[in-house]
Amino acid sequence: MSDTKRITVRIPVDMAEELDKLVDEETYSSTSEAIRAAIDEFIKNKNAPEHISKITVDLPKQKVGEIENLVEKGDSVNIDDAIRTAVREYVRERIKEYTRDIEES
Repeated sequence: MSDTKRITVRIPVDMAEELDKLVDEETYSSTSEAIRAAIDEFIKNKNAPEHISKITVDLPKQKVGEIENLVEKGDSVNIDDAIRTAVREYVRERIKEYTRDIEES
């Protein structure tokens, strides 16, 4: 097991109750695991290379399921890759439309 350090944090009761719900729903095996995951995500976002901006995307569960199906079929390596590809293609298409509109004006 790797070395660990205990950190004590005080949070509002409602936030603690939300963490407990995540554990009860088996999203995480313990409150500590949920907090570690949140800290890990925070650190990843803060330590992104300067040429990369990280964003968070909230999607309906149905859409997440559809993306997972695409990944299972081999259309993408993982969910992050599928979302990056979709955003990249959307932006390319919008730029084409914008450029076309300017040229026609």
